[in-house]
Amino acid sequence: MTVTDTLDLNHIRLTDRPLIVCDIDEVVLEFLTPFSNFLRACGRDLLPRSFRLHGNIVELDSGLPVEDAKTSELLETFFRLQDQWQTPADRVVDTLAGLSAEADIIFLTAMPPRHSGTRRSLLDRHGLHYPLLASEEPKGPIIKRLHDARDVPLVFIDDILRNLQSVQTHAPDCLLINLMANDQFRAMAPDPGDGIAKAESWTDAAAIIRTHLLR
Repeated sequence: MTVTDTLDLNHIRLTDRPLIVCDIDEVVLEFLTPFSNFLRACGRDLLPRSFRLHGNIVELDSGLPVEDAKTSELLETFFRLQDQWQTPADRVVDTLAGLSAEADIIFLTAMPPRHSGTRRSLLDRHGLHYPLLASEEPKGPIIKRLHDARDVPLVFIDDILRNLQSVQTHAPDCLLINLMANDQFRAMAPDPGDGIAKAESWTDAAAIIRTHLLR
């Protein structure tokens, strides 16, 4: 049985308002900039050579790439210490506060669930008290379960194309928004293609969402 099958949604209480589901890393919280700072503190660096982490982390002293297994280990350590490094993306706190007057908001993070307690505390510290779900399973089936057959607008915001495509498959009426905080890596991201809106900032994303809600 998969995490998607067993993910506990019982604590999620939705109203009859529209639903906005937000990814966390690079959407609600800065990720690539603080992760780069963390790596430099560990004697390594993240080079913006392509839209991926594995293969782009190098040793500062030699310039040699870090092995994939070590990259995974560094990510695990970063998530364990995330509350010491990560901060909210620009304008996200005020923007979500405004949108919360019009819609329900839920955070859906692909971070390993074992770190969700630390993430919950970090979000709360910055006034981002919206419900949090953590799962490494595809996001489309999770959002389909969340939204079910509710006849209200649905919005999903993420920086990673495969997550947006997963939701596109399982919730085809959902408004999909591609948003990424880091300018360097956003410039290298694959084009999301038809059916997915691109937002340059949270101000841009809010305008797209409000246009959708007024239809």
